[in-house]
Amino acid sequence: MTPGDERPVRVGPLMNGVEADVRSRIRLWLIERGGMVAYEDVEVFERVFAQLRRAVDDRNLDVLLLPELLSDDAEWALEPNLSFSSHRPIAGRVVLFAKRRLMMPLLRWLFEYSQVNFKRQHQLNRILLACIEELAVENARLRADMTALLNKLAR
Repeated sequence: MTPGDERPVRVGPLMNGVEADVRSRIRLWLIERGGMVAYEDVEVFERVFAQLRRAVDDRNLDVLLLPELLSDDAEWALEPNLSFSSHRPIAGRVVLFAKRRLMMPLLRWLFEYSQVNFKRQHQLNRILLACIEELAVENARLRADMTALLNKLAR
């Protein structure tokens, strides 16, 4: 290639090749470590990978059906609340003071560490709910296709 010969670089095919190589390495890594036997079939692995990727990438994880079906958001959402209260009129003030001024500074590192883990778990829960929803949609489509096929054969 000479200095004046500049051609546009096509990144799409290169990236597709890199992504295919990464998927292949992931598949082999899973097989080597005793993962799903079905992953020995490249086509099965590619379908599973695409289904899970679609569940994670192609949707807003804040808009899912399953959490809407749950009666209360607090049942599945991990949001720890660190607040102190007491039902004791006088002794409660002393206990609350001790908790807020003495215990809280000592335990703050544990709370902050837990917060990170709770956020990570909440994100994982949302991804798993999205995967379940994606599988439910796929199952509904397959059932509709099967019903249409059976009706067509019955005629």
